[in-house]
Amino acid sequence: MPSPPLDPQQRAAGADPRGEYAAARASAAVFDVSDRVQVELTGGDRVKFLHNFCTNDVKSLAPGRGCEAFLTNGKGRILGHVLLFATEHTLWIDEIGTPEEVLLGHLDRYIITEDVQLHGRSGERGELFVSGEQSAERLGALHVDASKLALYEHAALAARESFVAIRRADLLGAPGFLVSIPRDRLVEIWQALTDAGCRPAGGAAYEALRIEAGTPLYGVDLTDDNIAQEAARTPLAISFTKGCYLGQEPIARLDALGHTNRELRGLKLADGPVPGRGAAVMAASEDVGRITSAAAGPLDDRPVALALLKARHARPGTELHVETAAGPVAASVFWPFDP
Repeated sequence: MPSPPLDPQQRAAGADPRGEYAAARASAAVFDVSDRVQVELTGGDRVKFLHNFCTNDVKSLAPGRGCEAFLTNGKGRILGHVLLFATEHTLWIDEIGTPEEVLLGHLDRYIITEDVQLHGRSGERGELFVSGEQSAERLGALHVDASKLALYEHAALAARESFVAIRRADLLGAPGFLVSIPRDRLVEIWQALTDAGCRPAGGAAYEALRIEAGTPLYGVDLTDDNIAQEAARTPLAISFTKGCYLGQEPIARLDALGHTNRELRGLKLADGPVPGRGAAVMAASEDVGRITSAAAGPLDDRPVALALLKARHARPGTELHVETAAGPVAASVFWPFDP
C-alpha cells in the first residue's frame, strides 16, 4: 500500500478516492510507493545465482528487460513476490511485503564462493507509481519515452547525475510505471509529474485498484503457507523449462497433478460492509475460503476482495457469499487472468 504523502503540498492525495480511482484508469495518477523494497545485485555470478532461487527464468533476461517471480523455500512455499529487472551490469529486485533485511538474509545465506554482492537500496531510493492510460505520455515530463516499454521492460535516465529508473509494471490493471529515484528527489519528481497532469492519489484508491487487478500483497494475500501456484499467476511468474532451483521439485510435482487445492481469486460483493481479513467465504453451508484483502469500490461502494478459495469454487462467475459484520452478503468470483 502506498506510503503517506511526501510533504504538506501533497496532502490532497487520498482526499477523493473516486476521482483518483478514475484517473488511475482513464488518464494518469501518481502514488507514493516508497515502502517498496529495492535490492541491487552486482558481481559476475549474479544472474546464475538469482536464477537458482526464484521461479522464473532470470538467465533469459536481456538488459532492459524484466520479469515477475516468486522466491521460494525448498518446499516450494512463497518467501517473496518480486519483480526482477536486468541491466548490463546489475540485477534489481523490486518488491513489497518481505522486509529488506529478511530478503537479504535469505539470499546471503546461499552465497558461498559466488561472485555476488547484495546491496539494500531501500533506504536511499524511493519510488513513485504512475498508472493510467495516459501514464506513458505524462512521463514525458521526465524526458523518457515510456510508450515503447512493454511489460517489465525498463529504462534509465541520468538527471542531475542521479540514477532514475522507469519500470513498466501494470500493478493496478492499467499501464503502470514504477519510478525509482533517490529519496532526496522524491518531492521534485512528484511535482514534475503532477505539473504534467498526473493526479495525486492515495491508499484507498490504490487498494481498490490493486484488488481488482488481482495483484497480491505478500504477507497479506500470500504467505509462506502458500505454494507458488496458489497465487494463480503461473503464466506470469513461473517457468517450467528453466531447470533446477530452490523449491522446483514440489512446484513441478504440483504442475504434473494438473490442479491446486486452493487458489487466489477476486470477489465482487453485492453490498457492504467491507469484510474483514479472515472472513469466511461460503458456498451454501460449506466453508470454501477466507478473505485476504478487501476494500470499498470507489465508484459504486460495492466492496471488492481477494480470497483464497477451494479450487472447485474458484471459477469466475461462481456465486458465493461472504460472512460480514452485517450478516451474509452475496459475492461473485472474478479473475483478470486465465485461471
